Amino acid sequence: MSTTSTVKKEVPVDAPRAELESAVVRFAGDSGDGMQLTGGQFTLATALAGNDLATFPDFPAEIRAPAGTTFGVSSFQINFGSHGIKTSGDSFDLLVAMNPAALKVELKGLKQSGIILADTGSFSDRNLRKAGYDGNPLEDGSLDAYRVIALDISQLTLDSVKEHGLSNKEALRCKNLWTLGFIYWMFGRKRKATTDWLETKFAKRPELAAANVAALNAGHAVAETSEILDGFQGFAIPQATISPGQYRAVTGAEAMAWGLTAGCQLAELQMVFCSYPITPASSVLHTLSTMAALGVTTFQAEDEIAAACAAIGASYAGGMGITSSSGPGVALKGEALGLAISTELPLVVLNSQRAGPSTGMPTKTEQSDLYQSVYGRNADSPVCVLAARSPADCFDVGIEAVRIATKFMTPVIVLTDGYISNAAEPWLIPDVAEMRKFPVKFEAETEGFHPFKRDPKTLARSWAVPGVAGLEHRIGGIEKDYNSGHISYDPANHQKMTNVRFAKIKGIADDTPPQKVDNGPDIGKMAIVGWGSSYGPISRAVDNLLAEGLEVSHIHIRNIWPLPKNLGGLLSGFDKVVVPEMNNGQMLTVLRSEYLVDAQGINKVTGQPFTIAELEEGVRSQLGV
Repeated sequence: MSTTSTVKKEVPVDAPRAELESAVVRFAGDSGDGMQLTGGQFTLATALAGNDLATFPDFPAEIRAPAGTTFGVSSFQINFGSHGIKTSGDSFDLLVAMNPAALKVELKGLKQSGIILADTGSFSDRNLRKAGYDGNPLEDGSLDAYRVIALDISQLTLDSVKEHGLSNKEALRCKNLWTLGFIYWMFGRKRKATTDWLETKFAKRPELAAANVAALNAGHAVAETSEILDGFQGFAIPQATISPGQYRAVTGAEAMAWGLTAGCQLAELQMVFCSYPITPASSVLHTLSTMAALGVTTFQAEDEIAAACAAIGASYAGGMGITSSSGPGVALKGEALGLAISTELPLVVLNSQRAGPSTGMPTKTEQSDLYQSVYGRNADSPVCVLAARSPADCFDVGIEAVRIATKFMTPVIVLTDGYISNAAEPWLIPDVAEMRKFPVKFEAETEGFHPFKRDPKTLARSWAVPGVAGLEHRIGGIEKDYNSGHISYDPANHQKMTNVRFAKIKGIADDTPPQKVDNGPDIGKMAIVGWGSSYGPISRAVDNLLAEGLEVSHIHIRNIWPLPKNLGGLLSGFDKVVVPEMNNGQMLTVLRSEYLVDAQGINKVTGQPFTIAELEEGVRSQLGV
């Protein structure tokens, strides 16, 4: 098909739409083009339309990449449909390219015969050279395999907002809203939620609100009244069939913040959240900083070590100390984490994993810190490790982390990653009043008290709040006597304390549910074992492979350490075990070590999530199909 650069004849506005089960849209442009805002508003409108969805915001790693370069491309992908959506999609049906660099970076992900909406106003010779093009791809026939809608969105935006008195720079900033209006018409989305949001956001500058609304409406009108591709009249996607209830779109960072808060409420504790800003973990701090009314105190420390030590101090004082970071910051917290293990204080450490090592690629996702979480401390220093599998799952994992930390008086490391933190999906809002509480019982008995008196069942030491008469005590990083809590250098005592700390963590497996097969038979040819954010792609790939008649099963692990008690027996029922991970085989190592199972890996370390197709291909290869 030849490139379409001008609007063609008018067509009836009530022409029938093509009905789809699902669609994947990728918005891409320069960092200043507002692609994350555009994607966020499209997500809201899609949720209100009743579709299931999953999103993937993909930020540039460069903070200030030169405008128009491939390093500065920011994109937002959304997969939405009338059936259960578990991933943000593999290849996409529609690519919005706001400049040549966006087209250059993202075209490889567009389906054959997919649609490109491009802003010709940004395809200048200078921008084409910046993106590495020798000629204009909108004109040289290189895009003939796709359906191209090439419009001068920049000029159309300027025309639509000229009556509102904006400067040229301010007016061009409205072009993402013009584009959004165009896409809204394509997929039958309503504009009211975005209009209301704009009027609230720019309440102090009504001319900006009016201009953006005008751009939104203008883009919608052009799409609605003009035939821009032969036979194209937009798409209709029926509502998804989902469980009744009140839903909202939630990112992993938001759900984790709310889950930790709910956990503290259920434990009847004040939360003290101590953090140092780092990508992609900072969003949790941002969310919690607005929740003081729910007993949340946030503290932005001067560095990672101070943040961890402040959280430990909060727990010592009878609060729930929580700290967060990403891999490099968690490495800095390592010595403080050892202190929390030695003092046996509850502590939650949230690790939003990113591509490493060192600074690595701060905005890109990776499952890179399982070794660090399970093994990465000096001496024999076991802790509990949990992993969330999706944005909505972060809520439940946050609650569980607080429960385990307070019941077993131990640090709990919670693993999310850049994808989970930034991605969004619909979340069924729970009734917190119906949740089972687990209130903390502080030590109250003064007779025979010492700070390492233990619960005989959980082996957790007693939690005495400083300042209570008769419960005066001190704790620290030097080894303690088992029977008194005093400093001890006795070899036999150190052996006993090491053993009891190990047994306490191992005992957590008695207090957590047995591992289940998520999908497929309980025994068979192959178990595909995942953890964390690989859940969605594995789940969808297994669905597809089962439909083909292949004998595969999906096991997804939340309790990373200690592992579920029945996991070894479960894995022994399969001929093959395959472990997909966004690392070079970290869970693979753990499973081989713990169960002597001949597991094989499907590994990816690109900073991007798994696609369904990659997993299907990897599984077929392992099966010899």
